[in-house]
Amino acid sequence: MRIGAHMSIAGGVSKAVDRAVLHNCEALQIFTKNASQWDAAPLVPDEVRAFRRGVEKAELTPVVSHASYLINLATAVPKLRAQSINTFIDELDRADSLGLLGVVIHPGTCTSGTEDEGLHRIAQAIRQALQKRPNLNTMVLLEHTAGQGRTLGYKFEHLATILKELNGSPKIGICLDTCHLLAAGYDIASASGYQKTFSSFKKLIGIDRLRVFHGNDSKKPCGSRVDRHQHIGDGFLGLEPFKHLLTDQNFSHLAMLIETEKTKNWERGKISTPDPLDERNLNTLKSLRDT
Repeated sequence: MRIGAHMSIAGGVSKAVDRAVLHNCEALQIFTKNASQWDAAPLVPDEVRAFRRGVEKAELTPVVSHASYLINLATAVPKLRAQSINTFIDELDRADSLGLLGVVIHPGTCTSGTEDEGLHRIAQAIRQALQKRPNLNTMVLLEHTAGQGRTLGYKFEHLATILKELNGSPKIGICLDTCHLLAAGYDIASASGYQKTFSSFKKLIGIDRLRVFHGNDSKKPCGSRVDRHQHIGDGFLGLEPFKHLLTDQNFSHLAMLIETEKTKNWERGKISTPDPLDERNLNTLKSLRDT
């Protein structure tokens, strides 16, 4: 399994590649815009070319983006729904121009109605986006969630329902987050829980749908439904489940990307020495994989 991290695009998207190289990453995740804002300036063509050249030279694969946290494909509020779908389409366009494997997106939060109604709205929104962009190479990567509040996607059954409504579209893949799995009640920290979790995933969704892992430990225990990432080995997961994942032949063709907390104000955006926390987490995962 390849190992990488989410890196900042401060200074331009190509700078994320420089940061990935500095940290000896083998894969990469980025935001293609400010994740806390709806609108964004178009990507600069020179930056797009520099990004693609850098990715190819560094042999980073896969490279994915994470969609804005403002997007809510489950909402029934007309204005927010239209804004969410339009921004989601823009995220797909930006990722496609950068040559990314996919856009990781949280399915959505059901603020009204039943979970089934929310899941239906998510599937409709994705269908609408894909119909407007039928020729994209970039995939939609639905991320399994921790289940905090009224967020959807915390059960494998939720993801399976969305896939079924989309007729098993090949444009849809899955991202599994280790912290989210534990928080949602999937006890991957134990050997029996690990086997049970992935047997269920295989049955309900299929291993072939899985495209990438987010590798994060959890500050909260199994079933907490609270999404709080912790450094690798310092949380309720510990090291063992990461070693299982990194050496599991079912996942050897995939990548694990860390989204752990970075060192506060580290070099203030400069690119000269690795972030100590990123370096530690990445080296921990590589050690578990390679020994």
